[in-house]
Amino acid sequence: MSFDHNHSKYLFQCVNCSRQYSSTEVQYLCPKCAAENTPGLPPKGVLKTVYRYDLLKERGVDFSSLANSGFLDLLPVKSLDSMPPLRIGQTPFYKIGKLDDKEQDFNLFLKDDGQNPTFSFKDRASALVSAYAKEHNHTTIVAASTGNAGSSLAGICAAQRQKAIIMVPQSAPLAKLTQIMMYGATIVPVAGTYDDAFDLSMAATEKFGWYNRNTAFNPVTIEGKKTVAFEMFAQMNGKIPNRIFVPVGDGVIISGVYKGFEDLLELGIINKMPVIVAVQSEGSDNLVRNLNNDTFEVKVSHTLADSISVDVPRNYFMAAQYLKKYQGEWLSVSDDKIMEASSVLAKNTGIFSEPAAATAFAGLLYYRDNRQLEPDSDNVVLLTGSGLKDINTVSSRLKLPKAIKPELSELEKLLQ
Repeated sequence: MSFDHNHSKYLFQCVNCSRQYSSTEVQYLCPKCAAENTPGLPPKGVLKTVYRYDLLKERGVDFSSLANSGFLDLLPVKSLDSMPPLRIGQTPFYKIGKLDDKEQDFNLFLKDDGQNPTFSFKDRASALVSAYAKEHNHTTIVAASTGNAGSSLAGICAAQRQKAIIMVPQSAPLAKLTQIMMYGATIVPVAGTYDDAFDLSMAATEKFGWYNRNTAFNPVTIEGKKTVAFEMFAQMNGKIPNRIFVPVGDGVIISGVYKGFEDLLELGIINKMPVIVAVQSEGSDNLVRNLNNDTFEVKVSHTLADSISVDVPRNYFMAAQYLKKYQGEWLSVSDDKIMEASSVLAKNTGIFSEPAAATAFAGLLYYRDNRQLEPDSDNVVLLTGSGLKDINTVSSRLKLPKAIKPELSELEKLLQ
């Protein structure tokens, strides 16, 4: 099908069969491909949002005009007034000169999305889902989460006066569960994995008609996440970075980064895609390990990076498509390297990131140590969440000194 005569500004297109649908025909997955889905494997039928790039180009759109309108032409909502009254996005972008007192021969930039309202990148998706729900009269939003998406949706819904129901695996970090409850959401701990919580949320969506925020399943989530690409492009003054290192679990964040730059490509605002590097934990590498396989093999995840601990990557097909189409790169790093990267990051920059975010930085350090970063190249690390989200993981690896008597002689001994 094509755009209707009412000039709907976007369509949904299936990443597997390429069928297109209007937003009145489908809400979540492509019906044709979803019918073929098998439990325990990545779902087919995830939808990509496609805009009227031809009309925008005819209008003579440029990046500054898009930015001035809040990118409304590239978002699936009618008005920015539907968005939460919080500062979502517009997060800091830092240039880092030295690491461990050594000058680097490459340029390093950090995009700190731990500075969002609920201290997570997930606020970008939650905000847009909330706005979309508001415009379509959905009053209850449900999500499955290992913690960040749930606390994000809970916080955004609190700001929007919407009801949030969050299903979490019982092993989710206490800090994230605390956040969810403080925001007043209904929390549903599930005896099982994230995938079990996901499946229960899907069944509840069908049974009760709640609006579902689950990543990939809801195409609006990717549209929210892509805004980080627009910001990075603006913060680099219209320059395209050579590489962007992104932590990967479900494959939605990396797809969002790709989608933002792809929109700019479609509009002729940029002429090439940055190299985007997918970084996973070795203990949960179900996305990158399968990229060149004929059949998808699931390995049970064991990693301290809980936010990217995923057995079945829900956005596998879109992420794989993007990585292959635009010659992306990928690697996995050990939990030890993730913790080491978290420490290097905090001590050198003053940014304390959760293990999932530090995974991306561990990827950059691997490239640096293996001389895979070209001199003077621009390299961005996307930091997706605050370290305060998961104190236990880090504190278990730190040794607190014993208390001393309040005497200078004792202090001198300690400092020796």
